[in-house]
Parts: sequence; structure tokens; C-alpha cells
Amino acid sequence: MNTEFNFNELKAADRLPSPSGTALAIMQLVQQSDATVQQVSQLVKVDPALSGRILRFANSAAFGARRPIADIQSAVMMMGMQAVRNFALSLSLIGTNSKGHCQGFDYEAYWSRSLAVSVSIAAITALEPTVVPEESFTLGLLSDIGSLALATAWSDIYGECLSSAEGKQLLALERERFAIDHNALSLMLLADWGFPAIFLDALKLSFEMKVPGLSRTEQLARQLIFARLIGNYCIADDAHRAALLPDLTTEAGLHGLDEPVLLTFIDETIELWHEWGKLIEVKTDVSQPMLKIVDAFEPVLPGLNLLLVDDDPMMLARLSKQLAAAGNRVAVCRDGDSALKYIVEHGPQLVITDWRMKPIDGLTLCKALRASTFGKNIYLIMLTSTEEEDALVEAFDAGIDDYVTKPVSLRVLLARLRAGQRIITLQHELEKESRDIQRYSAELAVANRRLKSMANTDILTGLPNRRYALQRLEQELATALRSNQPLSVLMLDLDHFKSVNDTLGHDVGDKVLAHAAGLMRKTARTNDIVCRLGGEEFLIIAPNTNGATALLLAERIRGSIEKNQPQGLVLRYPVTVSIGVAGSMGAKPSGKELMKRADDALYLVKQGNRNGVQLASSI
Repeated sequence: MNTEFNFNELKAADRLPSPSGTALAIMQLVQQSDATVQQVSQLVKVDPALSGRILRFANSAAFGARRPIADIQSAVMMMGMQAVRNFALSLSLIGTNSKGHCQGFDYEAYWSRSLAVSVSIAAITALEPTVVPEESFTLGLLSDIGSLALATAWSDIYGECLSSAEGKQLLALERERFAIDHNALSLMLLADWGFPAIFLDALKLSFEMKVPGLSRTEQLARQLIFARLIGNYCIADDAHRAALLPDLTTEAGLHGLDEPVLLTFIDETIELWHEWGKLIEVKTDVSQPMLKIVDAFEPVLPGLNLLLVDDDPMMLARLSKQLAAAGNRVAVCRDGDSALKYIVEHGPQLVITDWRMKPIDGLTLCKALRASTFGKNIYLIMLTSTEEEDALVEAFDAGIDDYVTKPVSLRVLLARLRAGQRIITLQHELEKESRDIQRYSAELAVANRRLKSMANTDILTGLPNRRYALQRLEQELATALRSNQPLSVLMLDLDHFKSVNDTLGHDVGDKVLAHAAGLMRKTARTNDIVCRLGGEEFLIIAPNTNGATALLLAERIRGSIEKNQPQGLVLRYPVTVSIGVAGSMGAKPSGKELMKRADDALYLVKQGNRNGVQLASSI
């Protein structure tokens, strides 16, 4: 599967969840090696909302500051620049992705569960330290960001996937439709946003659900698994919580928590979850299945969803009753301020507003709606006591679609509503056509990606093939040269493989190749690119890795293959691998030159006892 190629296409389409504004500037600054606390503080201060939340976060129970923090620079210094970057990134993503158009994706439940996982992992890492709790908080919040990305990039198609699959079956369906699943996409997004390698490696292991829990990375992976179970418990109703408790209790035992301590720990975590929900504006009263079918584009039904705005209670009572009797669904507001809040939350199809109101009059309300994304397409009718030409011109310039003079004639108003309904119906039809076009385009793009993936994928092992490997190596070399970072390649060759094909046949040989390829992919790091060149030859591209580190990687892969022999096969020789390593730093070798150096090192291993590794620079 050519996952990296697919990811680049997704980024180019500019339809993925992404940070913006201050968060993006903070991310770019913190990535610089010479960034200072003062510089980060200045960027935070540019955004008053972020400043306030940073201070609330630094003084919250979750952070545990020993003294009150009153200024941004102290908050940044106490939290650390990486934590501030991650916190700003989280707020930015929540703010711009709290709603969407994927019919099978419950956005409120997604963020509610994500917040529960983040609060849980922060509490767990505080209890048994592996990483800094405030940084693990952000990892937990974004650990399932791939689901949101698929819902954002292909809302219609992903909605169909969600309606026809659950659990592990969903991952397979995602790979079939998009050539990638949400777990892999989560890792790619976090890597693209500069998350530390230990976070990426631990998250990858946690998806596999089988973690020994020995190394620091494995311990963090086990903590993520525990946090996800608590997150599921938080958003479940009472019946589902009872069903989840046995697995939670078993997992808690791996962290030294018996059932009474676990229940206390969960109660404290849920309390923090609710506090955090208020802090970053995420609902925490969601107790329903994670993904439910939600019709985001309901067809236009007889009558309209109306909002009637007037500060005259008699007028409101009379008109609302008459409009409801005509088959419309009518809501009422007494002023422009409350009307704006209602429109943001409920999105009526049509608004009828009086002109003269306080504190926000009808004209100001119209201007505010037309200046916003949520109010651009709402049909607006103004109630006015004047037909003076200049006043009407001003009203139409403010954005009204029609007007009715006072005293209001119900017959005239209903006629205006029917005209408005025709416009609204046309808008819905255009939106449907636009969605259909986007759907067909997305399906065509998916088909094209699958074809390209097939062209760049080795069918037997599922690894990128020689064609992709050579192209990708040149790309990584160019990137390493621009950023003055090291790059290493590993050339791998299975030992005594010819004897397997000659004595046992190609079917057994294929099983050996697939087994070895799976171990290489599992043992390699998240950012390493494992490819099959052909036959028993493999190539691993290791970005931002010097020769000495690559040699350690090679030894780990060699040891893994030697230790994990294929089950059920009687082989003349055990499956082992010889590996040649070559690194580049600051120079400009071609991909072929770098591969040749690694191949020469590999040749020396093959000439010796095989089942070894050799660094080209030590030749």
C-alpha cells in the first residue's frame, strides 16, 4: 500500500483537519532550534482567547501548578514550549472541526471521547510517569484524528463506511475504499505536525493491542490502551458501562490498580473530564454510541423552519400562531442578540425580523448574518413600517431578500414565504448537486488512488515496490539536503533463499518472503520506509538517521527475523537476513550511489557468515 503517496495527495487537496492562525505560527516557531519562551509568549498574546485558555490550563487541577500563574510568559515557561504548541494545536483543531457534513460521524461524540482519552492518559502518566502529562494530554486528544480526517476529506463515502461497518471491519473497509485506515492516517498527521517519535511509536503499538510493556515506549502504548478504555467508559450510558467494566478492571490490574482504586480513579477522571469540557468547549454529556447515523442534509419538508424576531410580544404571539397554523415550524426571539445565538445553534431556513429593536436592530442583525459563514444562505425578510426608497435600499444593501410592511398582512406575508421557499428549495437542489459532484469526484479520486497504489505496491508482501522505492529515495535525499539532516538506507537480502524455492517450491518461498516482510515492517520505526526491490531483496529508507543509528536499526531487524521463525514450515536453513547500511550527511549522492554503497556492504556480509550487518563507512 502506497500510504505516503496517498497522504501527500490528501494534503494537496487541502481538505484535511489542519491548524491555522496563531496555532500554525506557534508550531512553526517551536520547530526552530533557537526558539525562545519570550517569542512563543508573544505569539500567544496575539490571540486573546488562546491566552485566556493557556492561563486557565496552567492554573487548572490537571496541570497542578504550585502557585497561581498570572502572566503568559510564566505559563509558557511552566508548561514548556512543546506543551503550549500542542495545546494551541488542539484548540485550533477543535474550533474548526466541531461540526461537519459526514452523515455517519457524530462530531460531538468524537470530541467528547477524545477529551476523555486525553484526560485519562494525562492522569495515568502522572500516576506512572513515562512522558510529561500535559504533553500526553494532547496525544490523547488527537490519537484518533485520522477518523476526523476521513470524515472531513470524504464525508459522503466515509458516512457509507460507518453505516455498514463496525470495529475492526471498519479498518478493512477504510483500506479498501481509501487505501489507508484511520489509525495509519492518525500517525501520519501527528508525524506531519512534528510530534515526538516516542509518541508515534507508542501510538502505533497501542493500535495493535498486544504490548509487553517493558520499554518506555511500550509502557506508554499500554497506557494509551488503558486511556481508550476509560474514554469509552466515560461516554457510555449506565448499561454499556457495566459491560465495559470487566475489561477495564483487567487492564487496570496491569497498572497496579485494584477495582476499588480503579473506580475512585475513574470518578476523579470523569470529574476532570467535565471540567476540561467547560475549558475547551467540548460537550461531556454525550452518552451514546460513538458513531451514529445523522442526516446532516435533511430534505426540504412542507413548511419551513422559521425564526421570528420582534420586540413586540403581541406581534410575536399573533404572527407565530398564524405562521405555525400555515404548516411552518416557528421559533421566536425578542431581540437581535438572542436571535444570533439561536441561529448559530439551530440554523433556521428563513428569518423574519423587525427593523426597530434594541440592543441589536434588524438591520444590524442582517449585516452580521451576511458577514458570517452560517448566515450567508439564510433567507431574510424584514418587517418595516416604511416604504421610503432610501430606507429600502439601505435594507437590501444590508442583505435582506424581501420585506413586508406593517401592519403585517398575513396573506401577503405567506405569499412572500412561498416565494422564499422556492428560493430555499433551489438552494437545496444546488447543494445536493454540488454534493453529488463532490461524491463522484471523490469516488473517482479513490479509484485513481487505488490504481496508483497498485502500480507502486508489491502484491505478495504489500510493501512499496522497486518503482516507488527509487522515486521515494530521491525525494528523501532532496529533503535531507535542504534541511541538512542525515539519511540512511538499508539493503537487505534473505540468506539461503534460493534453496527454499529449489527444494520446497515457490509457494513456500512466497510464505517466507511475506513472513520476513511483515517482521521488517513491524520492527522498523514509524517514519522508516520499507520496500521490496524484487526477489529476496529489500530496501529500507531511514530519514533523519545517521549511519550509526541505522546500524542499530539493522541489528534490531536482523535479530527479529532470526528470533521469529515462520511457523509450520520445515526449512533446511533458518530464515535469516544479511544487511548492508550506508548513510549520507551534508553530501549529495544520488540514490543509486547510496544504494550501491549499501549493496557493497551487504556483499561483504554475504561473503562472510551471512546473518549479519555491515556499515558502508567502516569498509
